[in-house]
Amino acid sequence: MSKRGKRKDDDDYVSDVDAPAKKTSKKDSDSDDGIVICELSRNRRVSVRIFQGKIVVDIREFYVKDGKQMPGKKGISLSMDQWNVLRDHMDEVDKAVGGGNS
Repeated sequence: MSKRGKRKDDDDYVSDVDAPAKKTSKKDSDSDDGIVICELSRNRRVSVRIFQGKIVVDIREFYVKDGKQMPGKKGISLSMDQWNVLRDHMDEVDKAVGGGNS
């Protein structure tokens, strides 16, 4: 089984390296840095940015490369519809984690 999983991972990495479209997408996303709303920790932040012409709420880990903060793969970009659903349920989330005042 480990060979099967490893081969799949290797295929993913090869396709990422060979695809020049990834690099242009990355440059496009760099030009749309967005507005940093808050830093959750040293390497995690919440920002609002435009991705492929749509506004997204981005919660993402960052790493340092050549002295510059770069967005990592770990994270989530929520569309406005998804953000509104999450926002509407924040009281329930807060209660579930024990932070509710009610």
